[in-house]
Amino acid sequence: QVHLVESGGGLVQDGGSLRLSCRASGVAFGSYTMAWFRQAPGKEREFVAGINRDGTITDHLEAVEGRFTISKDNKENILFLQMNNLRPEDTAVYYCAASRAIWHGNYRTLTYHYWGQGTQVTVPS
Repeated sequence: QVHLVESGGGLVQDGGSLRLSCRASGVAFGSYTMAWFRQAPGKEREFVAGINRDGTITDHLEAVEGRFTISKDNKENILFLQMNNLRPEDTAVYYCAASRAIWHGNYRTLTYHYWGQGTQVTVPS
């Protein structure tokens, strides 16, 4: 059974940094396309960043481009999201997700088969 567990969220001041982690069990990490999503109160869940199976191709939401970086360690089965220069509009619950599908050019349209429970990121205004 596949389990994804996020950690690293918290309360951070405007302009601060956090590093989210998503540890996977029950899955060969190198066989999955991975992504981070977020959902703010009253809003729909949105794609934040994606990374292909071997970690060589990434994509980021335009609003976080240059501030957030997705990466993965296939040996340790960990997915990361380095978040710098955080802003109040980044406040949300952040989820990691895994897809058995091969990246085909658009992480946003993949079907993600496994999801973590989420970790809260709060940036007060």
